[in-house]
Amino acid sequence: MKKLVLSAVTAAIVATGGFAVVDTASAQEWRRPYYENDNPPPPPRRRHHHDNGAAIAGGLAAGVIGGLIGGAIVNNSGPRYIDPPPPPPPRCWFEDRRVPNAYDGGWHMESLRVCS
Repeated sequence: MKKLVLSAVTAAIVATGGFAVVDTASAQEWRRPYYENDNPPPPPRRRHHHDNGAAIAGGLAAGVIGGLIGGAIVNNSGPRYIDPPPPPPPRCWFEDRRVPNAYDGGWHMESLRVCS
């Protein structure tokens, strides 16, 4: 069970690496004379991001990972029922005993298993 949880956490971490938000590079022309005239630089362009899919996926992944870790902590912290050990096997040995012979009414020696 621990290997299953560990592999699920590892897979979730690897999968969420693809959801990292990367901003696009700005290819604006940079002119040195503009800054030498003591003019302030132009304000940064505001971009409106309407796609919050990466944020939602990241939040879901964080919730799943947090739930797995929290469940593992809660599951391992309480008392558990452990089966008692099985009783020891009986001690057995072989003894030579005199037994009646069913064919001729006599007796013969036979090795019998005796357990205590």
